[in-house]
Amino acid sequence: MSIIDEEASYGYEMVSKLRDRGLNLASEGSIYPLLSRLQKQGMIESYLVQSNEGPARKYYRMSKPGRAALDQWRHDWTAFRDSVDEVLNGGGK
Repeated sequence: MSIIDEEASYGYEMVSKLRDRGLNLASEGSIYPLLSRLQKQGMIESYLVQSNEGPARKYYRMSKPGRAALDQWRHDWTAFRDSVDEVLNGGGK
């Protein structure tokens, strides 16, 4: 969702952006079911953009509830990461 929050994107484009950032776990086969679930939950919205080079592409953008959820997830992740860092670094010893 963070990729979509940066700018509206289509599935293959999201996979490419994730890979460019070192996250090679995402594939086209895994991202489309995830996008479908996020859309059903109201976290993202989709729209079609016509292409001169082939079929229309389905783009995804953040919804207001999705942006609020992402903000909360970022907060939770930061707190979790800080706790793990504290443990790994010996509790500040």
